[in-house]
Amino acid sequence: MGAALALGERGRGRTTPNPNVGCVIVADGIVVGRGWTQPGGRPHAEAMALAEAGEKSRGATVYTTLEPCAHISTRGPACSDLLQLAGVARVVVALGDPDLRTNGAGVARLRDAGIAVDLGLGAAAARSAMVGFLMRRQHGRPAVTLKLALSLDGATAMGSGASQWITGPQARAHAHLERTRHDAILVGRATIDADDPTLDVRLPGLEARSPRRFILSRTPDLHHPAPDCALPWENLAAPDAIGTLQAIDTMLVEGGPTTAAAFLSADLVDRLLLYRAPIVVGGGRTLPDIGLSDLSEAHGSWAMTDARTLGSDRLEVYERVRE
Repeated sequence: MGAALALGERGRGRTTPNPNVGCVIVADGIVVGRGWTQPGGRPHAEAMALAEAGEKSRGATVYTTLEPCAHISTRGPACSDLLQLAGVARVVVALGDPDLRTNGAGVARLRDAGIAVDLGLGAAAARSAMVGFLMRRQHGRPAVTLKLALSLDGATAMGSGASQWITGPQARAHAHLERTRHDAILVGRATIDADDPTLDVRLPGLEARSPRRFILSRTPDLHHPAPDCALPWENLAAPDAIGTLQAIDTMLVEGGPTTAAAFLSADLVDRLLLYRAPIVVGGGRTLPDIGLSDLSEAHGSWAMTDARTLGSDRLEVYERVRE
């Protein structure tokens, strides 16, 4: 299942509106098929793995990170049907599919065909890997990651608003990798005015995976892309309007502080990326008020899930704790 989860990561940020599923097929202790959901959502991971395994899938065990779909689409057959036709003996599923067209029907169809099904192995990791797909179906909005680059004294920019660059090249490269894992990226108008960012991906070989670009502004923005960036700018009137966006299950908010505070105030941030640089700015800009009336309200809201060193900087990753 760990290998299937790793394969699913290859599709993160590229499979919307479908989830980024990974699949591994094992026969006699040997991996005979691997697959992950392809860009645009098709073919599905199970179809890719079955195509690679061929006849070796007969009697094999399938590990998949999401319940195989049970609905027939104009874009392809149901994976639960493909698994039956392939003659697999067992399917291990990390997470049930909340899509009402499947939601238990995929597992039921497999069991009715005499295929053993185990459900729940790696569920927590699968839930994290497909958080955007799950968030959209359960709460009607994209999953939001907020990225902040901070100095040791908590500044997100100098007093003038300039923020290029707080962190070093390794941290900036990691931030570009995060861009490839999201459907959309958003900044506020102040960031546009101060830095005129392109917000594209500039990692060799990954340039084509730049996300859609948004400006948080109550009035339509006529800002044109820089000459070296062909991506158009789109407008979002308010944080709570993210639920109206089409074909976006994951959004990366990159700033600045007013925009970050707006999403935090609306409790729409699900994941925090804090890049902390070993510098002291003094008199720099920090986050404005996010609506807390007492410090006790701030405790217990975030749980650290990762921490690492990137060059001279430190990255800390937190996830929002919700009931």
